[in-house]
Amino acid sequence: MPQIANYSLLALAIWLLIHSIYTSVYGLNDYIKKADCILILGNKVNTDGTLSNRLKSRVEKGLELYNQKMAPKIIVSGGLGKEGYYEAREMRNYLLERGIPANDIIMDDKGLTTYETMLNYIPFSKQYHLNSVIIVSQFYHIYRSKTMLQTLGVKNIYTAHSHYFEIMDIYSLAREFVAYYGFLIGLLF
Repeated sequence: MPQIANYSLLALAIWLLIHSIYTSVYGLNDYIKKADCILILGNKVNTDGTLSNRLKSRVEKGLELYNQKMAPKIIVSGGLGKEGYYEAREMRNYLLERGIPANDIIMDDKGLTTYETMLNYIPFSKQYHLNSVIIVSQFYHIYRSKTMLQTLGVKNIYTAHSHYFEIMDIYSLAREFVAYYGFLIGLLF
């Protein structure tokens, strides 16, 4: 019996490794085409209201794509964090301070999870006639985010990763493994 447990753990470790490699390669290879909007996924806002480095890098990537005229609209998504700030509102403020017109920014301050953000995208896509989207997040988050949008029927999905890396990305890759397969079996993350 202990031998079976050892083989099971080994199989799980190999599966995690293969999935993490695939997720990393997928997320680090941007697939960018002109689209109707850029969807920037939220993350932590600092206790002083400034964007965390991780979130700032996502917003900067979205800003870069917008300035390259890859899309005329930016959706910022992120709910109320434990720090007391709505991620989407702080992202919007950051973009406004950098000269993005207010009517080019769509704010989703109800997206507390990746799945909620993807669900919230659907009514925005209908309201603003958005037929294509560029998802912007960390490299490890791209594959699951795109998969979620695809399961909701969105067809034209492009991706871009931010250029911020930290040691915590190793943990995040393992978390994505659990979140991805959790999503596939009906647990929504």
